[in-house]
Amino acid sequence: MPKIHFVNSDKTFDVPENSNILRMSLRYDGELPNLCGGGICGTCVFKPVEGADHLDKITRQEQRKLGEEWLEKGYRLGCQTFIKDQDVAVAWDMEITKQVKKRKPDKLERKPSTVK
Repeated sequence: MPKIHFVNSDKTFDVPENSNILRMSLRYDGELPNLCGGGICGTCVFKPVEGADHLDKITRQEQRKLGEEWLEKGYRLGCQTFIKDQDVAVAWDMEITKQVKKRKPDKLERKPSTVK
């Protein structure tokens, strides 16, 4: 069972594999800031300080809200990110949160549906 360590609150929890970072913070009082839970507001932006390779791939919503600027620096959205099967440590900075919250989402090109 992987562990999530919330650096800012200095709390560590055993969590099931494929658990959402924000949901686990809410369930166990990890104190990750949050507001909408849908990748729109950016309040739950965090940076993995350990175990980034044990998180799932970046979602389309993260691409829109964070853009290349923040993604290249390693930031993710707690509401969109899942821990796979190994331990991770996450931290957040309220100054970064303020900047991300102000950022307008990118418009990504839509690919035509292949569903017939």
